[in-house]
Amino acid sequence: MPVTAPPSPVDWPALVVEAAATTTGVLERAAGADWSRHPAGSDWTARATLDHLALGVLGYAGLLTARPTDRYITLFGSLDPAAPIPHCLEGLRIAATLLAATVRDTPSAVRAWHPWGDSDGPGFAAMAVVELLVHAWELAQAFGLGWQPPEHLAAPAVARLFPEAPTGHGHAGTLLWCTGRTALPGHPRRPAEGWQWDGRVR
Repeated sequence: MPVTAPPSPVDWPALVVEAAATTTGVLERAAGADWSRHPAGSDWTARATLDHLALGVLGYAGLLTARPTDRYITLFGSLDPAAPIPHCLEGLRIAATLLAATVRDTPSAVRAWHPWGDSDGPGFAAMAVVELLVHAWELAQAFGLGWQPPEHLAAPAVARLFPEAPTGHGHAGTLLWCTGRTALPGHPRRPAEGWQWDGRVR
């Protein structure tokens, strides 16, 4: 499927909420699996990956709220280590809803620090969408769920954060290539630690 420009304007708050609902809905199918396993190529267990997602998505809301210019915030969000997996997935949906509300209420001129480029509300929303889709894909692979990120969710995130992305491929495959997860025809896989997005406002 050829890559085309995503529709504009993008409803970023709605996109974050949908990405969280979609990915957690898939992962609920593996709620009874062994979450101590490691997705391929990851140092984190599947359970630790959920903690990473909660910290990141909630942290983006915190950055947009505090608006630091040179550092990360000191608020860290985590999931109850004793909670069952469905409750942890609920926690991710809560974090996404809080981020969506923050993006919706943040003036367009606001910028906040991020090591990969100071960004605005849509930028942090796109970061959350990338995190949710990519890590859900890793977990789905680990649990044999056979899931791919939806094209309509991947497209705006790629367009916003990866201006160097190759064209002529599906949006989901391009997102996975941009984040060092898979290869694309004519484009070898990026090193796992050798990629980053560009959060700057363009």
